Amino acid sequence: MSYAARAVCLSLLALLCAAPTATAAGGWSVAPAGGGRPSFYAEGTPGTALQDTVSVTNRAGRPVTVRLRGTGVPVTFADAEVRVPARTRADIPFTVTVPEGAVPEDRAGTIVVRDGDGRSRSVPLRLRTDGPTLSALTVEHLAVDGDRITYDLVNRGTTVLVPTLAVHADGVLGTVLDRSPRTLPLQLPPGHRVRLDEPWPDRPALDAVDVRLTVTAAGGARDTAQASARFVPWGGVAGVGALIVVAAAGAVVRRRRRRTTESEPEHQWDQAELTGAMR
Repeated sequence: MSYAARAVCLSLLALLCAAPTATAAGGWSVAPAGGGRPSFYAEGTPGTALQDTVSVTNRAGRPVTVRLRGTGVPVTFADAEVRVPARTRADIPFTVTVPEGAVPEDRAGTIVVRDGDGRSRSVPLRLRTDGPTLSALTVEHLAVDGDRITYDLVNRGTTVLVPTLAVHADGVLGTVLDRSPRTLPLQLPPGHRVRLDEPWPDRPALDAVDVRLTVTAAGGARDTAQASARFVPWGGVAGVGALIVVAAAGAVVRRRRRRTTESEPEHQWDQAELTGAMR
């Protein structure tokens, strides 16, 4: 046997001996097809179906069966379960569908591949939805409830909003509440509604007020809502009302007594005339 032939035989023997080590370590990997990409990226308008391919490479000396699934974004595989022969690569096409009515945003997901022994590999997937951006919101159902101002905030646009709130209220004698704009601790996704309230512990005890809420957000979103409220100390009013009722009742009784006393002679004279007695 020549020297060259002997070298080839030794190389094949080393490769065969290394196979059990690869099998013990799992022996397979997953990556975007074509190489050179650490993750998947898809971009399109609502309703678009975007296609790509994931590669499962089996470096082990025995076949491996894997199952594929997507998380975070809608993914459909040409084959959800694939048997990959030893020392073979399988390319599995898949489709990412941009949901109808989706707003412009970035969504994060993954392609997850798992074998029969429970080992799994994953590749990040990012989906960007294209379309016009609109920043819009409305303030609804504004009301004053005791010592709180309640309202609904609705995102009517296509972007995530971080609202800023300003509160103002005028009473009979002037301003009774004036809170400068402040950023609310929330992120409001498109199409979502949230019920919020603003504490007002030092509200007037007796007044008629007009409350105005102004909410703004980035991109020109702005809306204002107004509501009126009347503050009356009902305990004090009830006490005063009771005194008025008692006083009025006393006056009626006194008037009735005076009328009875003044009319007694007249009633006596009428009775005497009805008897037919001689004068």
